[in-house]
Amino acid sequence: MPVYRDEAVVLRTHKLGEADRIVTLLTRQHGKVRAVARGVRRTASKFGARLEPFMVADVQFYEGRSLDSITQAVTIGSYGAEITADYASYTAASAMVETADKVTEHEPSLQQYLLLVGALRSLARREHGVTSTLDSYLLRALSMAGWAPSFHDCAVTGEAGPHSAFVVQLGGVVSDQVAPPGTPRLDPGTLELLAALLTGDWAVVDAAAPGTRARASGIVSAYTQWHLERGLRSLEHVERIEGPDHRPRAARPVS
Repeated sequence: MPVYRDEAVVLRTHKLGEADRIVTLLTRQHGKVRAVARGVRRTASKFGARLEPFMVADVQFYEGRSLDSITQAVTIGSYGAEITADYASYTAASAMVETADKVTEHEPSLQQYLLLVGALRSLARREHGVTSTLDSYLLRALSMAGWAPSFHDCAVTGEAGPHSAFVVQLGGVVSDQVAPPGTPRLDPGTLELLAALLTGDWAVVDAAAPGTRARASGIVSAYTQWHLERGLRSLEHVERIEGPDHRPRAARPVS
């Protein structure tokens, strides 16, 4: 049976027997792979720490009948320790990998792989606020999966914006002619921030006021939960408290 190699980010792990784990990975070329890492829970394991969630590695697989086996792993991006040392970062990363798990269910996607790796790297390096990094990732991942939101033109008719009525179920802002009664309205600052999160305009994102970031975050959460089947279990645990410099207030270790 063939042996193959690929870059991969670890999404989740499950215990198997006394010393093994089943590892779910999103790979660069082969999509999502579930493989057995034998002996990985033993103290003497050569690559146990390399196969923890949020880690990126060059992995060698041995193709099996039902599950592949991992025979080698070399670290490419060691993001797990930095992320798990801070509770806010940990909960955000958990929501990211759960999203990646869902949106890559059926087909491989290089774009989704690169997006997730970039988001985890940014989170580990504290390049931007934790909440903003998560929200930007969620909007981009959904867009790549075919659920791109509209924050300017009408999502139903295509009528040129700006529009302020926002309907999650219809895909974003809509014109007054198609907006259901009682549709909530978004202020221009929130719409501008949402568009910046989607396009990666970090100058606009980092300059946004806390209240605007909070409103945008609520919209992103609602949009994500609606469009992903069964929603995200990890999203309800996300800690969204950030200090005035847009970074987490204090590192809170994960026990």
